Amino acid sequence: MDGRAQELKRDSSTTKAVEEGLGAMSGAEFTSARMAARMPLDALGRRVLCGTDYATVRYVGSVPPTAGIWLGVEWDDPQRGKHDGTYEGTQYFKCRHPRGGSFIRPNKANFGVDFLTAVKDRYGLNDHQEVQHGTENTLVFGKKTVEFVGMDSIAEQQSQLNQLVDISVRECAVSHAGQKEEIGRTCASIRHINLSKNLISTWETVTAIASQVQNLETLNISENKIEFPFTLTSVSSVFSKLRILALNQTEITWTEVLLCAPGWPALEELYLTSNNITLSERPDNVLQTLKLLDLSDNQLLDGNQLHLIAHLPRLEQLMLRNTGISSIHFPDARFGCKTKMFPSLKHLAINDSKISQWSSINELDKLPSLRSLQCHNNPFTDTEKNPETLRQLIIAKISQLEVLNKSEILPAERKGAELDYRKIFGNEWLAAGGHWNPEKNNPSEEFLAAHPRYLLLCLKYGAPEEGELKKQQPSTLKNQLLTLTIKCPEKPEQKPVERKLPESMTVQRVKGLLYRLFKIPGSELKLSYKSSKLEGKEVELDNDLKPLQFYSIENGDCMLVRW
Repeated sequence: MDGRAQELKRDSSTTKAVEEGLGAMSGAEFTSARMAARMPLDALGRRVLCGTDYATVRYVGSVPPTAGIWLGVEWDDPQRGKHDGTYEGTQYFKCRHPRGGSFIRPNKANFGVDFLTAVKDRYGLNDHQEVQHGTENTLVFGKKTVEFVGMDSIAEQQSQLNQLVDISVRECAVSHAGQKEEIGRTCASIRHINLSKNLISTWETVTAIASQVQNLETLNISENKIEFPFTLTSVSSVFSKLRILALNQTEITWTEVLLCAPGWPALEELYLTSNNITLSERPDNVLQTLKLLDLSDNQLLDGNQLHLIAHLPRLEQLMLRNTGISSIHFPDARFGCKTKMFPSLKHLAINDSKISQWSSINELDKLPSLRSLQCHNNPFTDTEKNPETLRQLIIAKISQLEVLNKSEILPAERKGAELDYRKIFGNEWLAAGGHWNPEKNNPSEEFLAAHPRYLLLCLKYGAPEEGELKKQQPSTLKNQLLTLTIKCPEKPEQKPVERKLPESMTVQRVKGLLYRLFKIPGSELKLSYKSSKLEGKEVELDNDLKPLQFYSIENGDCMLVRW
């Protein structure tokens, strides 16, 4: 018998013992028995709320020498507990945390309400609430004042439940579906349900609610600690129209995802954050309609795990924030070629991870559809202290990128980044066997592995000229910062701003900075400057490849921006 089956058998035995114990009690135990009588018979394993704290019932029964029934609970917040389920030398239940458990009386535990009761409470339509007439177009339900337009009877208010499309009962202590078919009769139009942070403890409960919603498209059951099926279940039509499913913080495993996935034939977005998921097998014949997958805050660690999901044909967005991934590699394609993996992937988020080598950024150029990347807060970004230069390097390495860290890459910025990249690594190219003569141009494999786009950039713009590659003499003036006032003379509503720019910065890179600073659309920028030494004269910055120092711009000058 496997571990889960043994646990189910033990739960059944405990429930039976509780039922028998209630019948045998008398005298001093009677009060506690009455409290237990209000407790559901399937209390073991149920989620409960005690005040504002959430817990899972791990034990139901007596705790000698005290009288009556106790619940042994494991708190979600272990700081709330006192022990590991052991009392006076006897272990009644087990906890993950050595002080995550407590014993409480049943009357202290809120076992929750059914879905429809929660809906009526949330929307102020519960039958038992006292109804008063408020001001015009308002009704007061208990302590809730709800405004309605064109309504003059409670019957009309309740009929609106049938028209609700989007329902949220977050943190409403929902624990079960309630009477069969009642949800479908009362809320026939539901398409979107938020059931996050409730007392749902089993996937069967989720299915029981969803089975009464004919056109369910969006379901959020995050922050419920749910027991999922551990064997493949028969496929039904319950989730046949479901497009968006959020299972964040539900303790689901990747194996359980794949066991449930045959029941989600139309799913487009799946959110699985903070579940300690490790990818262990390929999703063969399931999740084939998926367009978005969020695995953030799961410790994947090994980048090769991504290969298991690399052939999802429609996957467009992949979120891998804070996953611990340290490298990315697509071994099926050489540099300069496109991989067959992730054929539709347009947006990738790998920020707050552990990627330390630029080689992983080179690999991203192999993705045929990649257009947007988030990658800040990775160790490789520490190799370049200047954030502007860091951005330019990433842009130059990934040819098809259009958005980097949520900032659009305009054509002028891409051109400047690629020209700078070609010049920055020009001497390294020559030292590795590169040459201006195409017949003699044979850089080493090591250079091409580190800079796989370099030769393509030389074909695009021409090889860097010898004069561009001369090493500048060491000087404190080389990277001297110029404090400039930047004005838009034709846009009086745009306030002047002050910026410190390296005098070695090219005009092209200055333009890239200004595009983002002023949020200018993809139009042509014209730059010039005025100096106190050149009264009445305006000097145009007419060569994108020249540095600011070429134009003799000095500290305190005013740069003029027009578009």
